[in-house]
Amino acid sequence: MTDTDQYAVKQEPYYRPVGDETELFEAAHAARMPVMLKGPTGCGKSRFVSWMAWRLQRPLVTVACNEDMTAADLVGRYLLDADGTRWQDGPLTLAARIGAICYLDEVVEARQDTTVVIHPLTDHRRVLPLEKKGELVEAHPDFHLVISYNPGYQNLMKDLKPSTKQRFGALHFDFPEAETEAEILVHEAGVDRTTAERLVQVGQRGRNLKGHGLDEGISTRLLVYAGQLIARGIAPGAACRMALVHPITDDPDLRDTLEAAVDTHFPD
Repeated sequence: MTDTDQYAVKQEPYYRPVGDETELFEAAHAARMPVMLKGPTGCGKSRFVSWMAWRLQRPLVTVACNEDMTAADLVGRYLLDADGTRWQDGPLTLAARIGAICYLDEVVEARQDTTVVIHPLTDHRRVLPLEKKGELVEAHPDFHLVISYNPGYQNLMKDLKPSTKQRFGALHFDFPEAETEAEILVHEAGVDRTTAERLVQVGQRGRNLKGHGLDEGISTRLLVYAGQLIARGIAPGAACRMALVHPITDDPDLRDTLEAAVDTHFPD
């Protein structure tokens, strides 16, 4: 199996477009413009990237960024094995070589001294210097860099540098309109339309609490989780408490408020 085959998206992921994001991404891909996806947790950013990789028939290399990630984790390092020392490409280098879409998920979680390694790939040079190896990797013509992050979680101490932000075009994502979100739940969770609409109403009540005790509202992903539990025979109230209430708060008052919303839309 080749690297390209290994990272191919072989089956179409389900994604429901909500605007002109498809056309904009396709144009950016054709122009090899790096793209930044901005939006709250669980609103469909990662699913969108997978769907676009499938539409464009490009391999997809995904990196879940974290604060312990080093530049070597992205570009590669020398390793010791039974035959001696060998170079191992990191995911960014691999994607640049094979012409993949490289998706750096929640890139702001990585240290700023790590993210600067992407800079030469995001301008006219489209190269990646491997200083430890003494190699300059020229990106494949189809290589495309995509990053995502949630602006709502950022502060002055943890954000992308302006010099990084201005290397990307940006697409803003948010939770879909109620009708579209219900359609997503019917497809993804396997619940009936009425149950899906009630779950969406609970989700909207939770999102109204963002900034009033909650750092983040109830995501579409969590609504799908609740729907999946209901579809498997779990009582709606119990499913909502497990998937929508307990994961997002430990505050007794907020928990009571959310449980009241659940009881309103799913009375026993």
